[in-house]
Amino acid sequence: MGRRLTPLLVLCASLLAATALPATPGAADAASARARARPTPLDQVIPAPASVQERGRPYTLTPRTVIRVHTAADRAPDRRGNRPQQGGPDRGTGDAAGEAGSAREAREAREVAEQLAALLRPATGYPLPITTRPGRDGIHLRLGGDRALGGEGYRLEVGARAARLTARDAAGLFHGVQTIRQLLPAAVEARTEQPGPWRLAGGVITDTPRYAYRGAMLDVSRHFFPVPAVKRYIDQLALYKINTLHLHLSDDQGWRLAVDSWPRLADYGGGTEVGGGPGGFYTKADYRAIVRYAAARHLTVVPEIDMPGHTNAALASYAELNCDGKAPPRYTGTEVGFSSLCVSLERTYDFVDDVLRELAALTPGRYLHIGGDEAHSTSHEDYVAFMRRVQPLVAAYGKQAVGWHQITAAPAPGTVAQYWGYDRTGAEERRQVAEAARQGTKLVLSPADRAYLDMKYDKDTPLGLSWAGYVPVRRSYDWDPARYLEGVPGEAVLGVEAPLWSETIETSAQLEYLAFPRLPGLAELGWSPAATHDWDGYRTRLARQGSRWERMGVNYHRSPQVPWPH
Repeated sequence: MGRRLTPLLVLCASLLAATALPATPGAADAASARARARPTPLDQVIPAPASVQERGRPYTLTPRTVIRVHTAADRAPDRRGNRPQQGGPDRGTGDAAGEAGSAREAREAREVAEQLAALLRPATGYPLPITTRPGRDGIHLRLGGDRALGGEGYRLEVGARAARLTARDAAGLFHGVQTIRQLLPAAVEARTEQPGPWRLAGGVITDTPRYAYRGAMLDVSRHFFPVPAVKRYIDQLALYKINTLHLHLSDDQGWRLAVDSWPRLADYGGGTEVGGGPGGFYTKADYRAIVRYAAARHLTVVPEIDMPGHTNAALASYAELNCDGKAPPRYTGTEVGFSSLCVSLERTYDFVDDVLRELAALTPGRYLHIGGDEAHSTSHEDYVAFMRRVQPLVAAYGKQAVGWHQITAAPAPGTVAQYWGYDRTGAEERRQVAEAARQGTKLVLSPADRAYLDMKYDKDTPLGLSWAGYVPVRRSYDWDPARYLEGVPGEAVLGVEAPLWSETIETSAQLEYLAFPRLPGLAELGWSPAATHDWDGYRTRLARQGSRWERMGVNYHRSPQVPWPH
């Protein structure tokens, strides 16, 4: 019976295939076209906006679309014939100052418009000219918005005729562009022309950040990452409104920045890495290039020179920095806590002063990170004495010190502590941090079992470490910075940071595998109001990012906790 039915089944299957195959491409094309035609809802971006009102018809980009740039000085006069004051509250007063402020605003708005056009032109194929001429149509970028938007907030109004983006400062305008970018189809990330339509959903977004500090750290000491790799990561951070790049520039395995007064730090101390590779270092020109590239995307670079521990690369480079006058060999392993600067040696402070002076001169941002973690080879008394001498040196060069949370043993006024503890951190250590916060020390939160991007997702993750436990996507997202540390006032939390240590990674692809998809969630914790926090809604928004990352060439981890579309 089975043999007699087989030819019949084969015939039926063939007929079904013959009738189905011609229809499949057309059906797929139609489904794809319908998906492209539906604009992304305004509330489906990451980080979640503070306020969304969906209304009206979408705006569609066309070959005739123009980008119109405006500043506060462009506004029409009021009924009495008075134009708005030129410049914001910090832009000076008087005609000369006002004119200078207006010129700066015009330049900054133009720069953001150029960035938007550079993003959109390849995929759309549209010319998208930039103009300062008034008009009712097109994409409008305006500096000089409501003061309530602050330095990083923006307002996006979308209607059938125009999309209007307004901000007080260029950073807010840039962040608003990232929202526009995510509201357009993922194909906009392509560098070759793609089929449209290119639509923005109608409505209004009003958006401001929850925290002033939203950072990501890249360890370039365990493994060295060249300038192009750092720039690539900066571009990825900017998409999610991260505003701080913390570069871990020195450790036992390598010193990564040229210091003129101590040249062997880079020439010799930078000549290896974990596993014995060639290492490398940034010249001062390299470092300046990174700082400029980050600044153009409204990220501030926070450089870290770790001390008094994690200093073997420096100690190996200069025998005179060792208490016994003998330089240890360079180190290529991954152990921690075995090295220490010689706290009792006056030459140590000459060294620290020279390094901080040159680093401050290179760094326009307000912070210099001086490390301070895992100083197991430094006694508590020596640690406190060291930090009490070094923090004033940072201040002497016009900067604020940042240190890992162990610095709360002796925080100077203005020092920021970065908390990296986790669930197994002792109660006394937590109490010390909380007490410092109550006394005025600001905190950046980077709990290792939530925010450390180098932790494995699970036992099968081929990269990363697991000393703080596994950190799947939900765990990295599902916590509230304002309530994370008991006894810490909410106003003491300056923000959050996602560190990525590089013991197990040495390429951009490996970096991205650990950072994505966890990084956007940590960016959202730093930007979005606590009321928007919802795992089920977030994982749906996160799933939308997958096709965008594929267009961008990002090597992301396809977490089973996220409902990826394919």
